[in-house]
Amino acid sequence: MANPISLPLQEKIPRNNIIRRVADLLILFLLISLLLYRLLNLCSHSFVWQLALLCETCFTFIWILNTSTRWNSVDYKTYPDRFLKRFEEVPALDMFVTTADSSLEPPIKTMNTVISLLAVDYPANKLACYVSDDGGSIITFYALIEASKFAKLWVPFCKKYSVGVRAPFMYFSKEPQILAGDSSDFLNEWRKMKDDYEELSQKISEAAQKSIPCNLNNDFMDFYEIERGNHASIVKVIWENKDNDPDGLPHIIYVSREKRPKHHHNFKAGALNVLMRISGIMTNAPFIVNMDCDMFTNNPQVVLHAMCLLFGFEKERESGFVQFPQEFYDCHKDDPFGTSMLVLVQLLMNGMAGIQGPLYGGTGCFHRRKVIYGWLPPDDEEIKKANLNSMKEDLQRRFGYSKEFVESVAKIILGTSEEKLNMRDLSSALKAANVVSGCQYEFNTSWGQEVGLVYGSTNEDVITGMKIHGRGWESTYCSPKPPAFLGCTPSGGPSCMTQHKRWATGLLQILIGKHSPLIGTFTTKLRLRQCLGYMIPTIWALRSLPELCYSLLVAFCLLTNTTFLPKVSEPAILIPIALFAIYNIYTLVEYCSFGYSFRGWWNNQRMSRIITVSAWLFGAIGFCLDLLGISPAVFEVTRKDENTHDSNLDSDAGRFTFDSSPIFVPGVTLVFVHTSALVAGLLRVQPARPVFGASGSGPGEILCSLWVLLSFLPFVKGLFRKGSYGIPWPVILKAAILALFFVRFVCKG
Repeated sequence: MANPISLPLQEKIPRNNIIRRVADLLILFLLISLLLYRLLNLCSHSFVWQLALLCETCFTFIWILNTSTRWNSVDYKTYPDRFLKRFEEVPALDMFVTTADSSLEPPIKTMNTVISLLAVDYPANKLACYVSDDGGSIITFYALIEASKFAKLWVPFCKKYSVGVRAPFMYFSKEPQILAGDSSDFLNEWRKMKDDYEELSQKISEAAQKSIPCNLNNDFMDFYEIERGNHASIVKVIWENKDNDPDGLPHIIYVSREKRPKHHHNFKAGALNVLMRISGIMTNAPFIVNMDCDMFTNNPQVVLHAMCLLFGFEKERESGFVQFPQEFYDCHKDDPFGTSMLVLVQLLMNGMAGIQGPLYGGTGCFHRRKVIYGWLPPDDEEIKKANLNSMKEDLQRRFGYSKEFVESVAKIILGTSEEKLNMRDLSSALKAANVVSGCQYEFNTSWGQEVGLVYGSTNEDVITGMKIHGRGWESTYCSPKPPAFLGCTPSGGPSCMTQHKRWATGLLQILIGKHSPLIGTFTTKLRLRQCLGYMIPTIWALRSLPELCYSLLVAFCLLTNTTFLPKVSEPAILIPIALFAIYNIYTLVEYCSFGYSFRGWWNNQRMSRIITVSAWLFGAIGFCLDLLGISPAVFEVTRKDENTHDSNLDSDAGRFTFDSSPIFVPGVTLVFVHTSALVAGLLRVQPARPVFGASGSGPGEILCSLWVLLSFLPFVKGLFRKGSYGIPWPVILKAAILALFFVRFVCKG
């Protein structure tokens, strides 16, 4: 038998991509063939041909990005059992949970995330959980106190019975799995724990309905008449593992950073940077993991999986951070809103893992603290021998004036951060913690630029990961079974669109800003193919323009009796037909390989078109307004649904919902325009001769127009439904005016 110490902690496994590569190259060949055909016949056609050429050039470029990124896809396999056998003393880990608004992010969801983290399979004396409440909500603080009381019972129960899913709401949503020999004791404890959890849920629910959930005494006095967005910092030690018990409960710390109206708080990035400083003073673990408040731990061995990748390489630079997939527990059957994005994200992440590593996804990511502090990969050991006094002045300039925090940074650099870690009194560090959580602390420092999460975009995760790759670090992607983390998806059309709009705006800020991957390829260690991988999401907003233009081009051709396709009699007509058939078959096979049905594939294809010409379009508009100083970009928190029942049992599950937001206007406009175009094409009420020369429109344009309408079928149905499932009249009126203007302009032209 092999010595477990000599066995690898992880394996990097290249994917068998031969068939996918052939398909990618075939589609690329067809796209280039279509472009060449258009170029050769450009002089004999109108501007319609030129516009089609421009759009198809954009589509070809996007396909090149995808092909390049996915060419060397890899997977990682980890061996968590070997990690425990190899290390007698495991490293410490600080766990960050961020929440911003208790009215949009129900505290009971946040508490489930916290409780699941507290119960992971890892020594409790090596863990500390920090909860950042950017709303300064007394409800969240109260919920955390009550959750800590429940966790003292829940954690031992989970470890005693090897509970798999350690988020209480998910665990108690199913019948208990009775263990042989312990059925009576287990069932009694199970019922007791369920009653305790229901009591916790009721307490939090009742507290949320009151303006003041409890008597304002002791720790609660800090929340008296607190003003949202204008308050001093609040740092509270909810629970401290003073006995250094590995089987006890990890430290729990509540944080609400200082906020003032005249100081930009830099959204989630600012909150995480405050947690970096506070945790540096209090526990200073060499590794951290950050979680969104709605992503609970689904695999109790997740920390061990991450450590296998952080310690499993010969060179430290090969695992600067470990990203886990974002998967979801509440997806409707067949993913009608396309919210999981499972296939797109997995293919992107596994592809980038074969280059410099996946991008930082903002949640479910394990970091080396020194990497977040901006440190370069250690090419030699000299930095560990540096003298603290010689570094002190530079560290203060970069990290701020707090003596306690600067000393903690030096310990991270020197690799001595865990010395006497367990002997610290967390309460004694509260004064220093309040100092570093002040809104003025970052002035004249490198925070947000070279240190911590990077500012300048509402997508702080992507830009931070790119800076890390630019310094020469690589990252890894871990997809264990069962999934490491599970979260909730946006419920309905408005939430889905809001989320994608925020992403598109933030990602475009990265592409156009000083941290652009295009610039990083020449000025940092960001590789060319890694740059192309980063461009896939950062051009989302820009993709809306050719997509919208191409959709309108079909209707334009029908209204003016013009064509943008080769003649049916020409052999070249086979190019777009083959492209359409091969692409759809290719993506269908891809989705089926991930467990999707035909309907699930179609829902994702349909939603990709809807999101592109609506949410991503408004993302581009939002970026332009921010660039011009008309309307600054804001971090729009996505509403989380507090209901935790099986959404597929709801008879209305999967029905598209609308509101009066203008984000739905482009989709409704396309429906009106294509309906008019189809009527004109089918009833032959077009001009007798092609308005712009060349040949007239034919069955190709009609089929393309029907395809667009089929893609926007939820909008068609929304025109005839009522309530939240119907499109509001203000949206219909705006879309009708735009459609009328387009049809009138085309016909007049």
